[in-house]
Amino acid sequence: MIMQKIIVIVGPTGIGKTELAIKLAQKLNAEIISGDSMQIYQEVNIGTAKPTSAERAAVKHYLVDQQSIFTEYSVKEFVSQASKAIDEITAKGKIPLVVGGTGFYINALINKLQLGERESYNDSVDSRWLELLKSEGEHALWQKLNEKDPITAAKIPYQNHRRVLRALSVISRTGKLFSDQQVDIEPRYDALIIGLNSDRQQVYERINNRIDKMMASGLLTEAEMIYHNLDKCHQVVQAIGYKEFFPYFKHEADLSYCVDKLKQASRKYAKRQITYFRHQLCVKWLDPLKDDHILDYMLILSNNFIHKKSKKY
Repeated sequence: MIMQKIIVIVGPTGIGKTELAIKLAQKLNAEIISGDSMQIYQEVNIGTAKPTSAERAAVKHYLVDQQSIFTEYSVKEFVSQASKAIDEITAKGKIPLVVGGTGFYINALINKLQLGERESYNDSVDSRWLELLKSEGEHALWQKLNEKDPITAAKIPYQNHRRVLRALSVISRTGKLFSDQQVDIEPRYDALIIGLNSDRQQVYERINNRIDKMMASGLLTEAEMIYHNLDKCHQVVQAIGYKEFFPYFKHEADLSYCVDKLKQASRKYAKRQITYFRHQLCVKWLDPLKDDHILDYMLILSNNFIHKKSKKY
């Protein structure tokens, strides 16, 4: 059978994906599917860098403002909903354009990754990691994997402690990195993946400036709302942009310190994003900060891809 074609735009936070995606979509007669794990939530706009109402009016967007922060949402649900959106866009004769920086979500959509495993693991994992999970929680467990094998950690959300446990156990028992294992992955879509990136210091400067603008736009108010609803919220509690302010609300740190911690966390996240995209996806990289004709290049790449013969599976 012929695989459906999709175009994907990835890149680190703050690089300018949304602006270029909208311009490209208008030229291609495309519609946009958000590939960001947090833009799905209705109650948060600033910290998630959600497309504005004007941007969404310019090009139809999917998987934005469709879920409450008070409900659970998984990568499995994302793949299901994004796949339906791709079918809907394709049926209208338009091009599906997936845009975002959540590498694992995008990889799971493009390729048929195993999601939501339910195998028994108590007998197959190293007891030390089970104890760490019980005593310090999911995030501490994931941090341990990130120290040992950052490539694998970038692929696994911290909430998926089953896969984190399995990866750590393989590492401790074999002495080999889990990421060194070769696994054949079956593609779900014929995807052109365009990556946006630039000099690291320029990207970091953009991130710092972006956070200053978010603060001026009311980011602290969003973070306070989440803080006062910690017992009701789900994934958004761990989102970069909110948890960094919890010490401020607890009167354990001043605001400037928390802002600095947010900038630091965002820069580290951008680095992890690039690592993931480079190791897990076949990306054609472009520099939006140095190339004045980047939109033209993106359009050429896209049109060549659209008009070439589709892959089969």
